[in-house]
Amino acid sequence: MSKRKPTAVNRRAKEEINKKAIIWTGSILLVVILAMTLLLILNK
Repeated sequence: MSKRKPTAVNRRAKEEINKKAIIWTGSILLVVILAMTLLLILNK
């Protein structure tokens, strides 16, 4: 029983890291897209 608990904790930590990485990449992509659209609008 004691060996199974740390593996579950490790899995949860990995899932949280993956969620944070997805959120970071998504937010960076949104910022880049918004910047490009603003530059296109202001260029006209």
